[in-house]
Amino acid sequence: MLFLRSLLHTLWMVITVIPYTLGVLLARVLGLPVMVRWRIGTAWLMLSVHAARWFCGIRYRVQGLEHLPTDPHQGVVLLAKHQSTFETFLLPGILPRRIAYVFKKELLSIPFFGWSIGSMDMIHIDRKHGSRAFHKVVEQGKRLLGEGVWVAMFPEGTRVGRGEVGDYKSGAARLACMCGVPVVPVAITSARCWPRNGFVRYPGTVEVSIGQPIPTTGRKHDELTAEVQRWIEAEMRRLDPEAYP
Repeated sequence: MLFLRSLLHTLWMVITVIPYTLGVLLARVLGLPVMVRWRIGTAWLMLSVHAARWFCGIRYRVQGLEHLPTDPHQGVVLLAKHQSTFETFLLPGILPRRIAYVFKKELLSIPFFGWSIGSMDMIHIDRKHGSRAFHKVVEQGKRLLGEGVWVAMFPEGTRVGRGEVGDYKSGAARLACMCGVPVVPVAITSARCWPRNGFVRYPGTVEVSIGQPIPTTGRKHDELTAEVQRWIEAEMRRLDPEAYP
């Protein structure tokens, strides 16, 4: 039954992404503002999140939204735990500002979905290019943060399994320090319901906890990364104690 429900959810997403992508592409062709494309794309993402509840019984609960800056011109770098696809769909819909993911360019080749994110003014990189890839992140990140867009990065670099701790990289903290914007740590227990690289989804509640913004003025990126890691991993243990015996 769980497999069937997961299959129905997947098929639902495959079918519904087509008209929404066509809407995004049409808005781009017509030269409409990127915010219009963002709203169309985010509508599909949240529809997929709601469908996860309808088909698979996956709910979510968010705490800490009151910690987020209210100044529309204030850029921040979000550093989030990454355990599954779920949080990449959820974050754009629950945050009060447009966000720009930093993602690998291979995602652009995914039919419809990749075409949509390629139209959203985000930051896609080729990891094989090493330092050149980071220079691109800095160049585009400075522009977006200056426009009040929030840049979202996963400091572990890739999805990690439930109860696991990845290698926290300092690129996001370096970007924030260079741009003089705060970082906001986010803990998410998505693997409880949607395991990393797993097809079968399980009913339950995904907990999302948003931490206090951490100023970057006068900070070193490595110590800032360590502070973010300590907060996220402590919060993960609080939110999902069964995953950390």
